[in-house]
Amino acid sequence: MLASDSSSVLRTKPPVSARTPSRSRFTAGDLACFAPGSRSGPNFVRHKLHLNSIKMEVIRRMGRGCFKSRQDKGLKVEADSGGEDFFDASATVAKPVAEHLVIMVNGIIGSAADWRWAAEQFVKKFPEKVIVHRSECNSSRLTFDGVDTMGERLAEEVLSVVRRWPEVQKISFVAHSLGGLVARYAIGRLHDTSTLEHCFSEEQTKNSKQCVEQRHEGKIAGLEPMNFITFATPHLGSRGNKQLPLLCGLPFLEKRASQTAHLVAGRSGKHLFLMDNDDGKPPLLLRMTNDSDDLKFLSSLRVFKRRVAYANANYDHMVGWRTSSIRRQHELPPKSNLHVVDEKYPHIVYIKGDTASEIRNKESSIAGDQTTDLEEEMIRGLTGVPWERVDVSFHNSRQRYIAHSTIQVKTYWLNSDGADVVFHMIDNFLL
Repeated sequence: MLASDSSSVLRTKPPVSARTPSRSRFTAGDLACFAPGSRSGPNFVRHKLHLNSIKMEVIRRMGRGCFKSRQDKGLKVEADSGGEDFFDASATVAKPVAEHLVIMVNGIIGSAADWRWAAEQFVKKFPEKVIVHRSECNSSRLTFDGVDTMGERLAEEVLSVVRRWPEVQKISFVAHSLGGLVARYAIGRLHDTSTLEHCFSEEQTKNSKQCVEQRHEGKIAGLEPMNFITFATPHLGSRGNKQLPLLCGLPFLEKRASQTAHLVAGRSGKHLFLMDNDDGKPPLLLRMTNDSDDLKFLSSLRVFKRRVAYANANYDHMVGWRTSSIRRQHELPPKSNLHVVDEKYPHIVYIKGDTASEIRNKESSIAGDQTTDLEEEMIRGLTGVPWERVDVSFHNSRQRYIAHSTIQVKTYWLNSDGADVVFHMIDNFLL
């Protein structure tokens, strides 16, 4: 936890004066991508939003009543239906508001509380540089509603947060498990270059070249995209051999799980096991590996300065190593090569980043191959952009059997061994 510091405050809203935008980032026109007639647009989920907000408030109050966390002296939390913002209160008084917005997204059956400890570490390390928002629009059973519905809700929440903090200029996402897929869907919805059209007004003619370059780079929710980081996210879904390690790689159990996942996890289960077939379309996770219709899934990933996938190399019973690190089986490092990279981070055992030449070589080597399965097709799509892969092992930890939660330090007293992984993420964060 953070040391006592009267200047560090956790709040949800800045002062009224700070919430009054000096300029409006978004207008109704900027939200045209939320097409009224779209099955995946706001009209598809709007009828649920009121009930969902009530559910979230009930869940939040019940959770806090049963598991009230101890707060360090000088820390304060104010909550509303839009989640919680962590920031240095002194920045709103004597200094400019931090310009980097970090969105943290929980996994299945999770909540904003899952990222509390990590958010506090962010504020401690960068008190004047970041505002950390822990999303709360997809909590508990709402995580069964499907990746698309959850992604739409997250996109709307992000827009709301950006309006609340008009001074922010940059944005990053940090997501755990299913939340990584939800975040990928949301950025596809939030990817937008139309917010730069003002560059071509008469008074901006002199800077038109610079604006063209900015337009090419693109924005996410009108902000400069920096880091897109996932922890134990099933990027390739849970279908396939050992992609859901809990099933021990037994074919008949894996087949049965694919057929019954929707009974346990609703539409999210269908999406994870690639069993959805909405309007005759390919599975959603497959569509999310490339630009699809008006949703620029791959283009939105490409505009981030960094894409990082933290993956459990062992003892994660919920998400397999291949799917969380976006690799083929033969691309995984041998278990004998898993060793501590830095004594400062005792559970980081392997780090590998893609290079542009490696991506080109992979593309040329598979260009003539016409036979492929769903997993291979998703890998080909997602590796169209470079990723940093960070493998984690809790082999020598007493918390290894709950590695899926430990990697993000979901609850500090239970998952404290994952602290070095969170610190590795923060120490390498691009501001």
